[in-house]
Amino acid sequence: MSHSSREPERSALLRSTIHHSSTRRRILQAGGLAAIGVPFFPLNALAADKTLKILQWSHFVPSYDTWFDAFAKAWGDAHGVQVIVDHINIGDLVTATTSELAADSGHDIIELGPEAAQFAPNVLDMADINQQAASQFGKVFDVIPRISYNPTTDSWYAFCHGWTIDCGDYRRSLWEKAGMPNGPDTWMDLLDIGEKIRKEQGIQVGIGMSQELDSNMVARSILWSWGATVQDDADNVILGQGENRNRAIDAVKYMVDLYHRTMTPAVFAWNAASNNQDLIAGKASYIVNSISAYRSAQGTKPDIAKDVFFTGPLAGPRGDRWANVHVLYNYIIPKFAKARADTAKQFILHLTENYDQAMYHSKLYNTPSYLGTAIPAGDRGYPAVAGARSLKSLNDAWFAHDPFKLEGEADGKLASLTTAPEWTTNLGHPGYSNPAVGEVFNTFILPNMMAKAARGDLSPEQAVDEAAKQAEAIYAQWRDRGLIGGGKADRRPYGKPGHRTPEHHLRPRPREGRGRRQP
Repeated sequence: MSHSSREPERSALLRSTIHHSSTRRRILQAGGLAAIGVPFFPLNALAADKTLKILQWSHFVPSYDTWFDAFAKAWGDAHGVQVIVDHINIGDLVTATTSELAADSGHDIIELGPEAAQFAPNVLDMADINQQAASQFGKVFDVIPRISYNPTTDSWYAFCHGWTIDCGDYRRSLWEKAGMPNGPDTWMDLLDIGEKIRKEQGIQVGIGMSQELDSNMVARSILWSWGATVQDDADNVILGQGENRNRAIDAVKYMVDLYHRTMTPAVFAWNAASNNQDLIAGKASYIVNSISAYRSAQGTKPDIAKDVFFTGPLAGPRGDRWANVHVLYNYIIPKFAKARADTAKQFILHLTENYDQAMYHSKLYNTPSYLGTAIPAGDRGYPAVAGARSLKSLNDAWFAHDPFKLEGEADGKLASLTTAPEWTTNLGHPGYSNPAVGEVFNTFILPNMMAKAARGDLSPEQAVDEAAKQAEAIYAQWRDRGLIGGGKADRRPYGKPGHRTPEHHLRPRPREGRGRRQP
């Protein structure tokens, strides 16, 4: 997930915490530019000190942070607001957020991923801004409500302005020599041809089984590809039950085979940068990640970058293929920031309105939640794209003809990823990302399950049963607090008299069926 360009400088940066980030802080002073955008939340509600403090993770494409800080400053100048932006390691966000909420003081906007659900009791309901965005920008990507709305408590705990595609990154020259130039299409392709590449070319597959984000993500994709899930769509843990358990065991058995036939013990100690680093160093034939490793290679190893191509999610034994949202840009507003909530919401809507610039300056790493958003008129800070009037048409044009491709590099390498909304889902699939889902994720139950079986510490059956018991204990605790559904009675309020309708919540039905392979 991380990238390795400027690694010494960036590693030092990522080790800092919010209490030691003064070198990264941007104090964005107020000024006198013309107003930007049309405010939905009243300007007279701005806090007396006219400040807005934002905490978000250091982006894996550094040009995004440079752009974002200047963008926030321009908005602050236009509205007489001093904007303070802090960037920290994505792995530190949960700890920093927990600390701030316990202290009842800190940032007014905090950017999280799926972990946002577990902080719902301590944040402001953001139903109003989600409704305003739907009215202003059109239909939202249908995964977004499942990672920012809690149907049990009938509350919007976050606003998600964007997300990142989780794809397969493979070295075409290696796979072409093995007889499969377009890379693997199924998990069995990865096992069989990945083994062939390792034996004949000495390059391993790069699928982690450690306590880090990418291992967490791919463990879920594999589980779903075997038709198994941790929970059902009503917040009940089903990992250890019936046919779902059998399919989960088969998925774990696959990972045992994949490890022994295509990988080395290093995968048990990987961090979030390891698979990217191996790909860029020429040590991995295939990884599951975003496009950040590729972008990094363009700057440091152009020959490797030119050889990196992409696939969607691989198919399991029954044809199921799903990918996680790789990362989320989920903004929460803590209750202690209530006095500055309207200011925060104005800024968030302004960012969403100008997401074409976020896409461009992240080098297409960011995908917008509202693809139907119209592109504002005027100079947008990038070469105009003929015929592109919405973020969807702009996204498709850029993926077809990457504006950041290297000289001599193949065109259209990203084109197959335009179908990502069809095969991308959320943690908690086929239901919602809820606080229990977040805790299961943050405690690495699934990658631990895979690793214990692969190392031989437990049999696949024992590993699944242990993971199921751990998940059940977590779910029971959150259910006792009234923050998730399931159990003997589904306590979720939607559809009951006196509660707002699913349409009011922009709430989609649970994702069913099978993900789709891109053309």
